[in-house]
Amino acid sequence: MDNNNEVEVPPFFLCPISLEIMRDPVSLSTGITYDRESIETWLSTSKNSLCPITKRPISDMDLTPNHNLRRLIQSWCTLNSSHGIERIPTPKSPISKAKIAKILRDAEKPQLQQKCLRWLRSIVSHNTSAKRCMEATGAVEFLSSLINTTSQNQSLALEVGSLIDIKTTSDDALYILYHLQLSELGLKSLVAKDSAFTESLTRIMQRGPYESRAYGVLLLKSMFEVAEPMQIITLRQEFFAEAVQVLHDQISHQATKATLKLLINLCPCGRNRIKAVESGAVSVLIELLFDCSDRRTSELMLMLLEMLCQCAEGRSELLRHGAGIAVVSKRILRVSQMASERAVRILLSVSKFSATASVAQEMLQLGVAAKLCLVLQVDCGRKIKEKAIEILKLHARVWKHSPCIPSNLLSSHAS
Repeated sequence: MDNNNEVEVPPFFLCPISLEIMRDPVSLSTGITYDRESIETWLSTSKNSLCPITKRPISDMDLTPNHNLRRLIQSWCTLNSSHGIERIPTPKSPISKAKIAKILRDAEKPQLQQKCLRWLRSIVSHNTSAKRCMEATGAVEFLSSLINTTSQNQSLALEVGSLIDIKTTSDDALYILYHLQLSELGLKSLVAKDSAFTESLTRIMQRGPYESRAYGVLLLKSMFEVAEPMQIITLRQEFFAEAVQVLHDQISHQATKATLKLLINLCPCGRNRIKAVESGAVSVLIELLFDCSDRRTSELMLMLLEMLCQCAEGRSELLRHGAGIAVVSKRILRVSQMASERAVRILLSVSKFSATASVAQEMLQLGVAAKLCLVLQVDCGRKIKEKAIEILKLHARVWKHSPCIPSNLLSSHAS
């Protein structure tokens, strides 16, 4: 809508969030009125579901149309049409809880299930207002149970030849569940399902088509961002193996970043680090770093690799890989300050706990010493310089005759 500067818009016509004229005013349970699109966007991106103005929890996700205010806005638009103000059309009625509840009930009938799932899939793809409504109506419980059931039945389906129908059901349910953009409470309910739902998503990562594997890992990332520590430390080895395989397969850029963030969130737990290493994560990360050109993805890979190198098993895998040290050192001063710091931290961890004389010699031959000296000469942050100096000190005896290191620089740091 084009608003002429000469026309003064009544303040109560403006949405408190966007400060634009409301096209479809709706009221929350807190008594504040917003434009539907603005408040739906707010609710879909806010994990706490708080009213933007009052900061109070929203007890009821129903958005009540404010018909009187809408009519006032429409009348004002008509009166000011000569100033270029266009009349706001009457919005379509949003889908109701009762309608969604009926679709969910019908979806429990085998003969109507596929039709209802396609309907729900269309709703979450094109109707933002219905997402929280669906969550409040019990869609999360229904969809997660459906995914659990179909995932468990896949082995049996292979014997009777109906796997395609079962996979389609599971794929549709997972698509809908991910696109609901669940609240923190909804995500916690998924994690708390006695690990059954996590195991179902693990099977989907193992056997599902690329799209479902991607949605599975994206949903898992969100789930474990709100999980309790006990739910994180009890994850099985198979879970990490499938997550690393998704990383290896490079299903999509979004799935890769989600998998990296998922593993980063899980690997502060020492036992989980070992599970990830035993699943081949170190080798996969090194291979992916070879050709990675995206700054943020490189940073995430180095962040995860640093975590894995905090355990002896991770450092051993890094050194076992023929290109491990070379790939890490190559990222110093070539991606970002964060990437440089992570790379130097990896080298420091190796130098402190795993560096034999042969490893130190290999690092020298690969140009690590020269790269660290370059770090000391450029503006790249105090913390990186301190760690570079520490590595130089640790290997001073092996590196002191290297022609690539100025003798005065090495002697001043090699105490």
